[in-house]
Amino acid sequence: MRFKARHIFLMLSTLFLAYSFSIYLHPFSTAYDKRLNRELVSEGRLVWQKYNCQSCHQFYGLGGYLGPDLTNFMSAPGRGEPFLKAMVKSGIKQMPAFDLTDDEIHKLAEFLRATDLSGRADPRTFKINNLGMVEQDENK
Repeated sequence: MRFKARHIFLMLSTLFLAYSFSIYLHPFSTAYDKRLNRELVSEGRLVWQKYNCQSCHQFYGLGGYLGPDLTNFMSAPGRGEPFLKAMVKSGIKQMPAFDLTDDEIHKLAEFLRATDLSGRADPRTFKINNLGMVEQDENK
C-alpha cells in the first residue's frame, strides 16, 4: 500500500497538533517550580537589571567579564543570601558597594537561586566544534 505525500503530511500535522495540545494542557511540572516564588524571582530579575549586574557578571559564561559567573553562586559552599548581602553592601575589588534595600537583596537572592537551580555552568567543560557550535566536552 502506497501513501501519498498529502496523506503523510496530514497525518504528521495531526500528530504534531495533538502533541502540542497535550503539552499545553499538561505542562511539565518540576521540583524546580515548587521551590521558588515566581513573583520574587521576577522581581529579583528586575533588581538585576536595574543595577546593571549583567554588565560585569555572567550566567552560563555569557555576559560581562569583570565579575565572576553567578550561575551557581547560591549553591557554592559558604555562599548564600548572607554572603550576597555582605558583598553587595560592602563591595570588593572592582565591585563597588551598592545601596540595595534588604528587600531588594532578598529578591535578587531568589533570582540567583532560580538561576542556580536551572543547571550547572562551567565554561571549561564546553568546546566549539568545526561548525562553530558549542558542545559539551566529554573529556572534561
